[in-house]
Amino acid sequence: MRKVVAYELLSLDGVAEDPGAFITEWDDVMDANLGRVIAAQDTVLLGRRTYDEWSAFWPPATIEPFASFINGVEKFVVTATTPERAWAHTTVVDGDLPGFINELKQRPGGDIGVHGSIALTQSLLEAGLVDELRLVVAPAVQMHGRKLFDKGMPRRLALTRSVASPSGYLILDFQLET
Repeated sequence: MRKVVAYELLSLDGVAEDPGAFITEWDDVMDANLGRVIAAQDTVLLGRRTYDEWSAFWPPATIEPFASFINGVEKFVVTATTPERAWAHTTVVDGDLPGFINELKQRPGGDIGVHGSIALTQSLLEAGLVDELRLVVAPAVQMHGRKLFDKGMPRRLALTRSVASPSGYLILDFQLET
């Protein structure tokens, strides 16, 4: 069965909003980690806000390897309204999200990624639909902004990988325990 893997960039105090404010350096270890994460994914789930921002930014972008990945991968945008901007390989999902995710996990393929999309990730975590978290934690405290872990029920996580990058970022992989 396929896994839902959420990849998030966080400040040390858990802020996920506007990662450009706290991810100020990008090194080879972080690049290799991103390559590892996206190499296993052939489907991506996006929330509406992330979709609107990314569908304007990524199609003409040349920031590799992510531009080729996100532009070519099958994408599902979770929204109640049809987005104004079209983006290749995108389908709108409206309605029974848990049912859709469970059906998607049964299909053949690689990991199902969730990138950014704070509210969607929170909803998926709350519903018990995330199998793994891949976090990049910046050595910065933001104090303000939407946090990834503001909602939901307490969960136990099993640390499966931890790496410190030369720039001081912590790369943490967790499996969510049932």
